[in-house]
Amino acid sequence: MKKVLFVAALLMGATSLTFAQEKAVKEAKKIANGTNPDFAKAEELINQALVNPETKDLAETWDVAGFIQRRRSEEEMKNAYLRKPYDTLQVYNSALNMCRYYFKCDELAQIPNEKGKIKNKYRKSNAATMLNERGNLINGGIQYYNTYLGSQSKEDGQKALDFFGTYVDFANHPMFEKENLLQTDTILPTIAYYASMVATRLEDYPSVLKYAPYAKDDKEVGKFAMELESTALKAEGDTAKWIASLQEGIQKYPDHQFFFGNLIDYYSNSNKYDEALKFADNMLAKDPNNTFYLYVKGYLYHNMYTVLREKDAAQAAEALNKAIEFYQKTTEIDPSYAEAYSNLGLVYCLQAQDFSEKATTDVNDPKYQQDQAALKVFYEKARPCYEKARQLQPEKKELWLNGLYRVYYNLQMGPEFEEIESLM
Repeated sequence: MKKVLFVAALLMGATSLTFAQEKAVKEAKKIANGTNPDFAKAEELINQALVNPETKDLAETWDVAGFIQRRRSEEEMKNAYLRKPYDTLQVYNSALNMCRYYFKCDELAQIPNEKGKIKNKYRKSNAATMLNERGNLINGGIQYYNTYLGSQSKEDGQKALDFFGTYVDFANHPMFEKENLLQTDTILPTIAYYASMVATRLEDYPSVLKYAPYAKDDKEVGKFAMELESTALKAEGDTAKWIASLQEGIQKYPDHQFFFGNLIDYYSNSNKYDEALKFADNMLAKDPNNTFYLYVKGYLYHNMYTVLREKDAAQAAEALNKAIEFYQKTTEIDPSYAEAYSNLGLVYCLQAQDFSEKATTDVNDPKYQQDQAALKVFYEKARPCYEKARQLQPEKKELWLNGLYRVYYNLQMGPEFEEIESLM
């Protein structure tokens, strides 16, 4: 008998605790909905209910939590309408918190009951409220992002990501299926790009991969969003998906050099020159006068020389000739391509180096003067290339300074050499 009474007492105690927590939820809502609401007290009560085992899995608890944030925002905006001081940041944060709470409320309300039925009485009204407040997610994201740019505080950056990310999260959520936001929300791609950009700065690559796809088809920011996505895949170490993203980027945005350049770099660094050349040829077949593609093909042959030099001197020499051919084509189409001029000068210097290794060093040898004259020709070819690069990009000394130093020295150009030497 005593055991039965003890069990009954335990059950009554548990029921009492549950009732107390549910009462706290109702009290929190009553306080928030009052004429002169004490939001600190309401939030204290609801925050306890959000973690209490008796109430944390009830949709009503999260609905009330969202309602309190909604009321906080309404009171702040009432002050704004009355031209009284109000807390703009509080309005933004209330909008963010409200959306998070209502998302959780909807998740719990969608769980079937004991009869296997779903009775979600919250979705319609909460969805309407969230749509009305959605603009404040953009405003909050912008404010925190601007603060982050100045402070470089990860906390500010994370808040900006929370705002932008939550805005994007609306797009595929069942609560807004009728709105078809993926088609009707014209600024969604831009906000998704902002979310990806902040996430990249925070090195939060899973978030980049989550939000960048929403922006990849946009004509304004799509190429940049795909660039961020590729960067994230590389950082995550997923080489196969990274390469696939670069190839996709080239197809979607052939004029954006990031994708082609990075793919060629991958092939080059992996010594997959046949694949790289084939890919470059495919791109040139579509756009024969694209100077970037022409330059890259010259660059590939240029790099092949380094690999072939120790294996096959004849093939290495042919690679340099091919590099010259494509660098020259680049400058013919675009006479302002400083990098192509610089690399063309370097190739001529490499030819000079290869020739000098075979030339006689014996001054008494009848062939000595002949070899020196031939060697001089390579430097004479390199000279105008480096000088043109200097003319086009005087601030980029890495394109011409060392090259001209080498050329002027070997051509014994005293005044010119001294001037370059002073810049070294």
